[in-house]
Amino acid sequence: MSEWSVSEPQKLTFDEPVTALNVRIVNGTVNVVGTEEGSARLEVSEIDGPPLIVTQEGGTLTVAYEDLAWNGLLKWLDRKGWNRSAVVSLAVPADAKVAVGVVGAGAVVTGVRGRTEVRGVTGDTTLVGVSGTVGADTVSGNLEAQAVSGDLHFKSVNGNLTVFEGTGSSVRAESVSGDMVIDVDPGAGSGRPTDIGLTTVSGEIAIRLPHPADAKVEANTASGSVSNAFEDLRVSGQWGAKRITGTLGAGSGKLRASTVSGSIALLRRPAADASDTLRKEL
Repeated sequence: MSEWSVSEPQKLTFDEPVTALNVRIVNGTVNVVGTEEGSARLEVSEIDGPPLIVTQEGGTLTVAYEDLAWNGLLKWLDRKGWNRSAVVSLAVPADAKVAVGVVGAGAVVTGVRGRTEVRGVTGDTTLVGVSGTVGADTVSGNLEAQAVSGDLHFKSVNGNLTVFEGTGSSVRAESVSGDMVIDVDPGAGSGRPTDIGLTTVSGEIAIRLPHPADAKVEANTASGSVSNAFEDLRVSGQWGAKRITGTLGAGSGKLRASTVSGSIALLRRPAADASDTLRKEL
């Protein structure tokens, strides 16, 4: 095992192959880019507080604080320990598995084909062009995913989820009060049937599907409003609970959405789509 202690701005190059990356920081920013190179590179451009410990053991590269464990990250409430910051950028092989843990920090992951896992207390995460499976678990951090083609699983207390130009077939999300905006076209990616399952207590849900779509739909809200752009779906309930149900196309996929007090909107993507119009429609 090789180990470095980084207490000031520094660049490191790792000649040994890297198959897995683990990053855990407090405040600041993490940038991870997948490349076609076999080696990995690290740049710590800013650092304040205790040093970051960098280790390489086998194919696993770790950049983290000694007192910030992955398993306890979501419960890390030592406010004195928050008095630190680092700006970290990494280039790793695109097929590497990536695990990023942040407390009060922002994270950006781009061009990774391996599994990506994100845990965060606060701080927003952006995924761009990620094609592997994504698992994200946050307390209040938001997740924005652009042009992702792998399966996406998101769990949060009050963080928001936004997916644009998604081509993966599966999106599963749970939140207490976070909003969910999902814009997907599974046929443009894996070609597998749509598998969308969204649950929130008070957050709002907006889903945009291609036209024609192919899924059995069941969306319900206990006290919120509903909006439906598909003629083949039926809206039922006028006072209190409301439901949108029916079958689109052959119904080989499935879409389930549920909220207690939030609204639900099912939007239809026009044949010639400009994805940036979704926010305007909302």
